[in-house]
Amino acid sequence: QVQLVESGGGLVQAGGSLRLSCEASGRTFRGYGMGWFRQAPGKERELVAAINWIGGDIYYTDSVKGRFTISRENAKNTVYLQMNSLKPEDTAVYYCAANEPTTDPYYYRRDWPIWGQGTQVTVSS
Repeated sequence: QVQLVESGGGLVQAGGSLRLSCEASGRTFRGYGMGWFRQAPGKERELVAAINWIGGDIYYTDSVKGRFTISRENAKNTVYLQMNSLKPEDTAVYYCAANEPTTDPYYYRRDWPIWGQGTQVTVSS
């Protein structure tokens, strides 16, 4: 089983930047799709960005396109979320997640069975 640990959250002013990291441990990370979700108080958890194993298929939700960048370093078993031009509405707990290896180009629509514990991101106005 893969375990995920997020880091990099914090408090930032609107317009600022943060980089979240998610390190995987346990059995091989190879082939897993990786995603970043977020959940704000009173709202449903939403998929923010996802990246497949080789990095060729990347998904972003519309509200973060052009501001957030997902990337991964497979040699380090780590996935990143670079968040620029942050807005107060980006405030949420951000979770890293992994899904099973697949050749499906819509891998991000599949189940996400592995989750990290979450890291808080707070953007002040």
